[in-house]
Amino acid sequence: MTITAPATPVVPTRALLACGTAAGPVYLATALAQALTRTGFDPLHDDVSYLALGPLGWIQITNFVVTGLLTIAAAAGLRRTRDRRSAVLITVFGAGLIAAGLFTADPTGSSWHGLLHLGTAGIGFLAFAGACFTVKGTKNYRRYSRATGVLFLVGFLGVASGSASPAVVLGFWAAVVLAFTWLAVTSNTGTTTR
Repeated sequence: MTITAPATPVVPTRALLACGTAAGPVYLATALAQALTRTGFDPLHDDVSYLALGPLGWIQITNFVVTGLLTIAAAAGLRRTRDRRSAVLITVFGAGLIAAGLFTADPTGSSWHGLLHLGTAGIGFLAFAGACFTVKGTKNYRRYSRATGVLFLVGFLGVASGSASPAVVLGFWAAVVLAFTWLAVTSNTGTTTR
């Protein structure tokens, strides 16, 4: 009888978890740079998804896709260090980001790609909130996670309502910052030596 050692993961767990730390800064820096420099875009009234429109829209589309891939990579690392349920839900969140990039938003909300953008992003955002409610950890960490999930959903529901008020748009920006901060914290608390 031959005993074989377990297979070493192709990508080290630390590298995958580092993707969870990088996802937020990549997304936020790219979106904020565009929001502050794009002619005709008002970051106090316009949803960040509208940056995917027009000749420079490829930048935000790429931002959604890259951030989604980083999030999925982080989920693979979390699957190795935490429970599977939250990792699966974070994978769905990452896939929702990718789909949100592939299906551009529509200011009128009536085109097929605008509806798919909202629908796929919504599924991803619900999965993110679900991950916040299913992730394991200390009592304080679980409270922090649940609060993040609730605040993120409130921010998303605000922009999904179609409101362009500064309170709603800035509220969603804040919710996105909270979400990616949570992903970074979760990725760092899952760190291993592999």
